[in-house]
Amino acid sequence: MGKLMTPQKIINKIIRLREKGHTVSEISLSINKSKSVVSKYIQNVDVIFKYKEVLKRKQGGSKVRSEESWNEAKSFASKILGKISKRDKMILLMGIYWGEGTKKELNVINSDPILLFAFINFIEQFGVSKDRIRASIRIYDNIDYMKALSFWSNILKLNKNSFYKPEIVKGNKKSKFKFGMCRIRVEKSSREFKLLISLINNAKEQIMLL
Repeated sequence: MGKLMTPQKIINKIIRLREKGHTVSEISLSINKSKSVVSKYIQNVDVIFKYKEVLKRKQGGSKVRSEESWNEAKSFASKILGKISKRDKMILLMGIYWGEGTKKELNVINSDPILLFAFINFIEQFGVSKDRIRASIRIYDNIDYMKALSFWSNILKLNKNSFYKPEIVKGNKKSKFKFGMCRIRVEKSSREFKLLISLINNAKEQIMLL
């Protein structure tokens, strides 16, 4: 069975309402049709001049309400989370490694500098010192390596001498990651790796019992 066509009477009403400065949400409620249907028929509709300012205020109001909603959520999130404790760091470290870590050694690669900074910071709870941490950068050949090195070195607070030779991918491909990706590896990490994997496995077992 094919899709039901929107009656011309409804289409005409959508156009009239839009001309008079009604928003997509208002029109959708008025005609009992989805916002996608409304959007389809208002694309080339010119709002009557005297209603343009009305529509602009309504749309601006939506942005204000959205911003207020975000601010409320941020404030509530801050109250819920509070100050990150040592236990919180451990849980976050488990989550990072569960999702992003390799399965053979203490090794994480990602394009998110904050995630990698958190990994380095949190792993110190296992007694891992900075001199055991090594990094390497993966970039396309059209990205300036020295700029990428400076970026990752500064944001991760790692000495440039801690970085291995980079992995440069040929192809001149435009990357969405301005400074590529970075891999963090902990040297001589057999004990810490086994402990972290054991913590993750223990959490998995407990989750399955919920």
